[in-house]
Amino acid sequence: MTERPISDLSLVWHQIRYQNRIFWRTPVAAFFTIVFPLMFLVIFTTVFGNDRISEIGVTFGQYYASAMAVFGAVSATYTNLAVQTAIARDDGILKRVRGTPLPPWIYIAGRVGSAVYIAAIAVVVMLAFGSVAYGVRIFGESLPSLIVTFVIGVACFAALGLLVAALAPSSDATPVLANATLLPLAFISGIFFISGPNEPAALRAIAGLFPLRPFGLAFHDGFDPLEVAARGGWLGQFHWPELAVMMLWMVGAAVLATRVFTWEPRVGEREGGRRRRSLAAR
Repeated sequence: MTERPISDLSLVWHQIRYQNRIFWRTPVAAFFTIVFPLMFLVIFTTVFGNDRISEIGVTFGQYYASAMAVFGAVSATYTNLAVQTAIARDDGILKRVRGTPLPPWIYIAGRVGSAVYIAAIAVVVMLAFGSVAYGVRIFGESLPSLIVTFVIGVACFAALGLLVAALAPSSDATPVLANATLLPLAFISGIFFISGPNEPAALRAIAGLFPLRPFGLAFHDGFDPLEVAARGGWLGQFHWPELAVMMLWMVGAAVLATRVFTWEPRVGEREGGRRRRSLAAR
């Protein structure tokens, strides 16, 4: 009796499950992806209250729940994916995987799929908490656009995360590079500070060139009752220009990451350092 061959889809699913177990066994990663954005939501609504924001017509809870949901999703697919991939590379894990019968693209797909899965959890937890604690409303007509925006957004930042891992000179430098590019954009893209009509036009234009502001804007507008009503049915809820910007970044990052990504350890610092510490301990 011959064994049935395992399909590529099944292999990807097993890799996603494996990467999920690794994630949940890393409390720091789980904290900064799930709990950290929730802390920001609680802090902002505690400081500002949950009153209606006069500039844009929604409550602070309604605004920051969607903003922190985007931040959690980006943390999972950009920061975490970049850092963990670079660590696996410099620890020699990617090199060993390359020498197994497992197709390399399945291993990478498992890492990306796990990051997207964690991002979805971060968004659901954020919106559920915001709904219970701060009365965040979710509108049925904007739900399809929110799902599409989420999928394109996390795909974009996953590609960028792999690009950062490929470009980083070492795994130790990857968190610095990821946070140094993400946090300044978060401040000017309406994630930490409210984006309204009084925002400087030059700053808005600069932020619009990068994918974080389009992701945040397209996602937030799905929770704005005035915006949802003005756009009409579910088809009108889609932010096509913002989606196009994210897709351009996604394609560009994926193409560049494919060209520069390496499976070999970039530097020998991690293994060499471990050997030196082991010898010193003796």
